[in-house]
Amino acid sequence: MEVPETRFARVGEDRVAYQVFGEGPPDVVYMSGTSETIDLRWEWPPYAHFLRRLASFSRVVTFDQRGQGGSDRVSRAGVSVWEDWAEDARAVLDAVGSERAALFATIETTPIALLLAATEPERVQSLILWEGTARVAGAEDYPGLSLDAILEVGRVTAEVWGTEAAASLLTPAFADDAAYRRWFAKAQRAALGPRDAAAFASVFAAMDVRQVLVSVRTPALVIHRKGDQWVPIEQARYLAEHLPDARLLLSDGDTYPWSEPTEEVLAEIEGFLTGARERVASTDRVLATVLFTDIVGSTERAAAEGDRHWRTLMESHDTISRGVINQHGGRIIRLTGDGVLATFDGPGRAVQCARSLREALRTLAIDIRAGIHTGEIEVRGDDIAGIAVHVASRVMDHADPGEIWVSGAVPLLMVGSNVEFEPRGEWALKGVPGEWQLLTVRT
Repeated sequence: MEVPETRFARVGEDRVAYQVFGEGPPDVVYMSGTSETIDLRWEWPPYAHFLRRLASFSRVVTFDQRGQGGSDRVSRAGVSVWEDWAEDARAVLDAVGSERAALFATIETTPIALLLAATEPERVQSLILWEGTARVAGAEDYPGLSLDAILEVGRVTAEVWGTEAAASLLTPAFADDAAYRRWFAKAQRAALGPRDAAAFASVFAAMDVRQVLVSVRTPALVIHRKGDQWVPIEQARYLAEHLPDARLLLSDGDTYPWSEPTEEVLAEIEGFLTGARERVASTDRVLATVLFTDIVGSTERAAAEGDRHWRTLMESHDTISRGVINQHGGRIIRLTGDGVLATFDGPGRAVQCARSLREALRTLAIDIRAGIHTGEIEVRGDDIAGIAVHVASRVMDHADPGEIWVSGAVPLLMVGSNVEFEPRGEWALKGVPGEWQLLTVRT
């Protein structure tokens, strides 16, 4: 098989570099990490062999995430890296005409695969999670790395990125191969600069998508190298145990999927993708970010304005709301008379939409408050239901005029954005069990 042509998909003004090769079905989206680019991986023979073997039983689609390799940097701010990269995957799938695909994610790209499977189950056939983890840092209820270990990884990343020392550190099994060390160092330099690599290491270390797992109903194969030094085996077990339909496969070998042994692992992947009966995940329950807005003092103002003027004002409110929500990729569920209910694929877009909507409506002398929560919703035709809807509504109830309040679920999924949150303590939400951590979006 010849080295495939590098093409470009569009995400707004940005270009995403991608390649497609092999023949399906199935389609497999191979999402590698930040240490390489789609062009240079063909220069290392074991990697090229791995890709060709994967393409022997599937059509492989692979891309450089924005900010990496041949793709543009993200042209806008305020959305988390995971949302941006999930958007890249959608754009590439659309460009190659793939309606449904398996997602093959490695360490850093696991959050993308999980978010796509949870928010768009109709497009995700299955998941292959290589050395995947839902969270890096340890917690009382989670077997992660210590803060000191995370800080050390970040320091070392900044120091050795793009050098042959990085190859020896990350893939010790190849440390004695001079040709490999030169290739690995060149691939890292082409993928990211040292500062960007260190910055991403910090973002990845703060990642936590454990709350997403329960909403992922597609079949998953979690593959872990027994001796891996970067992702503890306990994290792989956690991932497999908390995904509703997952199997854990343990293998010998080094960190990367193209390092030996590859044949037995690829045989397992082939059987997983082609030998199992097609299982279609339910699409009536999906992960979504819910946004509620409310006009402050609407009852008093309606009485003061009079019916005719108030109706005209509401028509302007609704027109502006539709436009702003559409611009941010949201879906309007309903206009509530003095506010809106909308959903988004990710919380970053919901937060930016709420900010933009607040400023746009101030031109009409309208002040709003907003509440945002990410959770599982039940889709009922054009309407939605479920606990996440109630939580978002109750979160909004606590906001003062001009404020945007969010549940504790939102910041965890916005790591890497430039949005700052201010904790407001734990609250009981009317009609919703338990205590909920709430925060405000800093202006």
